[in-house]
Amino acid sequence: MPRVIWKGAINFGLVHVPVVVHPATRSSRLDFDWIDRRDNAPVGYQRINKRTGKPIDSENIVKGYQYEKGEYVFLSDEDFRQANTAATQSVDILSFVDAAEVPIYYYDTPYYLLPDRRGGKGYALLHQVLRKSGRVGIASVVLHTRQHLAALMALDEGLLLITMRYAHEMLPIEQAEDGQGAKRDKPTARELEMAMRLVEDMSEPWDPEQYHDTYRDDLLAMIDKKIRSGKTHELTEAQEDGAPRRSAKVIDLVAVLQKSLKARGGEPADKPARKRAPAKTARKTRSPAPSKAAKSSGAGRAGARKTAAKRAGKTAARKAA
Repeated sequence: MPRVIWKGAINFGLVHVPVVVHPATRSSRLDFDWIDRRDNAPVGYQRINKRTGKPIDSENIVKGYQYEKGEYVFLSDEDFRQANTAATQSVDILSFVDAAEVPIYYYDTPYYLLPDRRGGKGYALLHQVLRKSGRVGIASVVLHTRQHLAALMALDEGLLLITMRYAHEMLPIEQAEDGQGAKRDKPTARELEMAMRLVEDMSEPWDPEQYHDTYRDDLLAMIDKKIRSGKTHELTEAQEDGAPRRSAKVIDLVAVLQKSLKARGGEPADKPARKRAPAKTARKTRSPAPSKAAKSSGAGRAGARKTAAKRAGKTAARKAA
């Protein structure tokens, strides 16, 4: 079940209907991440302190209202809740109007209103009244710390709350035309007749299921084609303190432990200690390399030969014993 966005009540006259608000839409937009093409590392989104240039944690961010140049008042979440407690807990119906009179461009985001505990009977009553009268309730509601104008209407077996735009949020078409006005030539009677026939030929009952986001479908098809052709990339993650980057693979724990032991002066796992004993014995019986001084004088070379001979004699004596 979708999450509960808001809890409160519908008020009209003395009628009080406890309700909860649920999302009525879901996003179908494809989610694309930013990637650095040079090393396939993900590009993150950071909140930056504009004075220091350093990222900051969300717990240190507050909302500030600038009442004068460079002067702010800080507001907490509790401040928003306490600003008008009654307004944040109710859908106050201001009037009822004919649904056909509301221009469609005033509608914004839909939400489902469902009955809360002990609200079932009043909910059903309001639903039937709206359906039989063909009217919508024009209401005021606070959602996400902002007051909205909203339309409350009957939908199937439930109620739909649609936030609306205020009149001052709509631009006059003259302003959109930059005050110049668009040149419109009047169609001829013949053109109008043929256009009306075309509209009639293309008219059919409303069926939202037959309409699809073909651009999204084409993008998914292109993505699938790239996957099947092997045109994929593996993400890498940046390391701190200038350490080399590594690909986002499953960690080989044995390899990591080997590197850790080696870095701390321990022995790598591929050279166990029990195999090193013979190597140490062999190094003890090996004749030492002559020094540079010995190389530069015949006496040094002779001394080295005598030392080697004595060691060889001792070795032979041990074997004879």
